[in-house]
Amino acid sequence: MAEPARTVVPARHQYPVIDDLGLAAARHADRLLAAARERGHERWTSYLEPLPDRLRDEDIRGLRAAAVRARAAYGPKDSIRDALPWELTEPLLDAIDRLLREINRTRG
Repeated sequence: MAEPARTVVPARHQYPVIDDLGLAAARHADRLLAAARERGHERWTSYLEPLPDRLRDEDIRGLRAAAVRARAAYGPKDSIRDALPWELTEPLLDAIDRLLREINRTRG
């Protein structure tokens, strides 16, 4: 019996704009994670911990999943905005939204 066809996921470096946006979002996530640790917000620290590395290292599919997870921290009822300062939360939100728009535009 034939093996099922595998979907080839393009390498992230083939999309330099997406790669740059992912790296920018990772830097913002690093700052937000440091602030959560500094303020003793265990919940947000554990939520944010995997995000910077994922935003730096994942392939396009994983990068999109990491961005969606980061975006979910800005929920209507329970938001990271309630725990951390605006000058840290909003740059990450802007970076994530730019990243998701570019992924959706590029990948259709």
